[in-house]
This record gives sequence, structure tokens and C-alpha cells, in this order.
Amino acid sequence: MKESQNKTGSRNSYYISARDLAELGKDRIPEELVSGRHLIYSSPATLAFNSPGAQGFGVKRAALAIPGSVMLLVAPGCCGRNTTILSEIPGYENRFFYLLMDETDIVTGRHLKKIPEAVCEVYDTLKEKPSVVMICITCVDALLGTDMERVCRKASNKAGIPVLPCYMYALTREGRKPPMVHVRQSIYSLLEKRKRRRSSVNILGFFAPLISDCELYDLLGRAGVKKIREIAGCQSFNEYMEMAEANFNLVLNPEARYAAEDIRKRLGIPSVELTRLYQLDKIRKQYSLFAAALGIEIDDSMYYQEALEAVDCFKKKYPELTFSIGEGCNANAFELSLALLGYGFSVAEIFADPQPGDFVYISKIADVSPGTRIYSNLEPTMLYYDCSEVPSDITVGKDAAYYHPGTTNLMWSDDIQPFGYRGLIHFFKECEKVLETEVCYREGDKLL
Repeated sequence: MKESQNKTGSRNSYYISARDLAELGKDRIPEELVSGRHLIYSSPATLAFNSPGAQGFGVKRAALAIPGSVMLLVAPGCCGRNTTILSEIPGYENRFFYLLMDETDIVTGRHLKKIPEAVCEVYDTLKEKPSVVMICITCVDALLGTDMERVCRKASNKAGIPVLPCYMYALTREGRKPPMVHVRQSIYSLLEKRKRRRSSVNILGFFAPLISDCELYDLLGRAGVKKIREIAGCQSFNEYMEMAEANFNLVLNPEARYAAEDIRKRLGIPSVELTRLYQLDKIRKQYSLFAAALGIEIDDSMYYQEALEAVDCFKKKYPELTFSIGEGCNANAFELSLALLGYGFSVAEIFADPQPGDFVYISKIADVSPGTRIYSNLEPTMLYYDCSEVPSDITVGKDAAYYHPGTTNLMWSDDIQPFGYRGLIHFFKECEKVLETEVCYREGDKLL
């Protein structure tokens, strides 16, 4: 075992250097970085994932992206308890209903017969009738092998309303179709074939809109697109159904690939995928390839120059910064780390489980910063993590904030999504804001 790899049995948190991980390659990722191969340590990042109703766009909140939808959560009380927090968020009042399972239900599956009746009761109770009822089930039904597609069809026929399944199965997060992939497919499954309009485009991938000044809207508009639809911007069920008119789907999150492919098969709408990037030159190259694929011209020089100036301005003000990057943020932790290294900053740590597709970034990180440590939020030895071993000036992500409690932190996890040049500009503006706030706080503390 190389020096940069701590033994799991010792009282040290396991990490591996970027150099050593790159040498191992995507086919030999250490077991410590593969959550399905060991017990899981629930750090703040994993708590947010394992309890999707607790915060952010987890399965339950995401499933209610369809305008006018409500949810029936079918689960033991322990699984549904945190959903009550969501009920307090504006816009989610009176949208959650519960069918609690007891021990007999779990053993016999008796609860499945109650679901159609419960859907009818929900529908009859509401004065403003829902557009669709989402049935959310948990790992209990995964273990029972419940055929929720069949249960939902039966409930739909009985209630006379669309009923769709969504799965809060932590057991499937390592599989081909994890919960957040399936829910994206489910929420677009009601779209029906319509005449496609050349001037209409859908943006798929997120459950909240892009930042309002994102250049993507303007670039599409100048290319002749008159209607850009995102599910987060649909104000009514009819407007949601109009997404079936799109000439093509623009996929901005890889977790929406299955949804885009399903739409292509059912409705004949093709898709193009763009990646959220923070490397300035890669953003420009991606737009160039996008334009070539569509047979259009895109002039992004103004936005490129604006982003370049923002990076240079931040670099002049903070010429030497060391970052610790977590996966609990609106970025791919490895791509963001590579971008920061390219701008001349240091990246001491990355808290993220590497996937095979991340090695395109990891190999380049290894070239410029071979000693960067890579940790897994899910590895049990993170209990022994000691932030004094690797000091940082600023952390990004709620998980990195947890490991460095006394360090300036940028959460970078708002619902509104950053993308493109403007996403990069906003990132550095927010970094500057939290760094300045910390300086003011410390100066004020000295005065006291």
C-alpha cells in the first residue's frame, strides 16, 4: 500500500492521492471509495441523500414537479416522518398524504390493496382536484418485490386520474436506475405526442430553473428558439403538456438521460446533452460543438470575455487560495477542482466518490496536483477525519463545511442552478462574498 493510502483498520480517515488513484484507473477504484462494498458512514452529505425529504430536491420534492400534483407516501412511520418538514415549505402545503404501513402490511403486503382506495380518498378530499397522484414507496416494497406499475394502473382506473410511481429506494442507488434517475423519467411520462415546433426546446435535468441571467437562454434565442420550457417554469398542467411540442430536448444533467431516451422512443423528440462545466475553455468548446451539432452559429465571445475578466479579477484579489471541494454542491467535484487548479489555485482535498466517468478529470488533476487527497463521504473511517492535517482557506459544499467547521465556506447548493459562463461568474462572486464576510467578521471580533 502506498504512502498516500491510509489503512482502513487504523484510526485515520482513508484517502488516496490523485496520482495514485489515476494510476489505478477507472477499473480498479479502491473498495473504500465504492459505497456498495462496505458499511456506510452517514456524514451530512449522505444524510441529505438518504433522507430525500429532508432538504433539497430529493425524490419526494422532485416527484411533485408536475404542476397540480400531490403525493401519497406509502411507508412505515419512520420513513415518512421527515416528509412533514417539506409540508412547511411554501408551495407544498396540502400536497402530501400518508398511508402508513404496520407490521402486518410489511409481512403480508396487505397495504397494496389499500392504495387504490387511498388515492380515491385523496382525490375526493381535495376541493382543487390534482392533476396526478404520485405514489412514493420505500425500501420495504423493494424488498417485497412490489409491482408498483401494476398497482398504479389499478389505482388510476379506480380514481379516474393519472397515478405514477416514484421510488425512494436507497438500495438501488448503486444500480442502473437510481431513485433520482427514475423520478426524472416518471415526471415526463405523462407527455403525449403532439406536433413538434421547430422554435420550441425543452431543458431537462433540474427541478429548478437556471440562473436568470444564464447566457444559454440568449444563445438559444439568437439561434431562432422562441419557446424554452423547463418543468420548473410550467405554471399549469396544460403548460406542462406543451413540453411535448419541443423540437429537441436539451439535457443538462446526466441523471435525465433515461428520461430523454424515453421521450425519444415515445414521442420522437431527439436530445442533445450539455455538461455543467467550470473550465472556461471547455465551456467555449462545448458551445462550439453544440452549434455544430445543430447546424447553427453561436457567438459567445461576449460571455467568454466577461467570464475571463471575472476570473482574472478574483485571481488578482486572492492570488493564493487553497480549496477543499465537497460533492454536496452544484458541480462535479472533480471537474470543479480541475478548473480551480487551472486558474492557479490549490485544491487540497476532494470529498467525493469517483465514478469511471470522472477519470477524465482525475488523470489531469494528478498531472498538476498529484498530492490532492480524495476522500469518500461514505467511508466509515471518516469518523476519524482531522481537518488540521490539511488546512484550507475556503471550502465548497456542505460536506466540506462539516469537515472544516472553522473555515470559510461556500455552500453553492441553491435550488436555482448555475450553468455556463454566468455560472462560473456567479461562483467566483459568491466565493468573494463569503471571503469578504469572513474578513469583516474577524476584524470586528478584534475590535471587540
